[in-house]
Amino acid sequence: IEMKEPLILDTTLRDGEQTPGVSLSVEQKLMIAEALDNLGVDIIEAGTAIASEGDFNSIREISKRGLNAEICSFSRIKKEDVDAAADAGADSLFMVAPSSRIHIESKFKGKLGEEDVIKLSVEAIEYAKDRGLIVEFGGEDASRADLDFIKRLYHAAIDAGAVRLTYTDTVGVLVPEKAEEVLRVLSNEFDAPVAIHCHDDFGLATANTIYGIKGGALEFHTTVNGIGERAGNASLEEVVVALKVLYGVQTKIKIENI
Repeated sequence: IEMKEPLILDTTLRDGEQTPGVSLSVEQKLMIAEALDNLGVDIIEAGTAIASEGDFNSIREISKRGLNAEICSFSRIKKEDVDAAADAGADSLFMVAPSSRIHIESKFKGKLGEEDVIKLSVEAIEYAKDRGLIVEFGGEDASRADLDFIKRLYHAAIDAGAVRLTYTDTVGVLVPEKAEEVLRVLSNEFDAPVAIHCHDDFGLATANTIYGIKGGALEFHTTVNGIGERAGNASLEEVVVALKVLYGVQTKIKIENI
């Protein structure tokens, strides 16, 4: 199986900070962002600009540093999230919309359905493009969503101007076989790069990420040491070293710096 060199979006400063008991200062986030940049990470998800003054300031200060990495803010399908990220000077958004029935029903209290999610996503993506932001779009809880709906949602996102797509295993229930199968389907369906974002609730985040890349994912999301909410995220060093040593797949990460 030919596996292409994938991009890396590191979310240590967003998902990683959701580790219980972890709260990083602007100075600490700057230091981590510079270390990630030196390591060779392609995209640094520096926080959620709308979430707090601290996150906004962190993204603003990191964006000013002139790092090689693309600086990204997490965003919901809300214009205020887009505005906050643009005002903070971010390069891009990792924008997510609920995609599983359970998430759509719980987040919108049963008042909105799948077509509403598509409409709101398109409006938010178009608005983000107007504000000069690169959009990576993901379906939240995609691993429990209907795949046909994921395809429709992602096609609408690409048509609206998103340049990358993400398949998210928000609650960590993906298994490697499904990760490979679904990423192959999505990678064949779309010309845009498709990423995989895994959580480690069953200890499978690294395996799921690697199998997603086997399926054709051209980007993966990680955190340093696999930190993150609940059981954490896919571990940057595990995935990178496993790809290099076990599969012969190179990334931009300078392994000698790990």
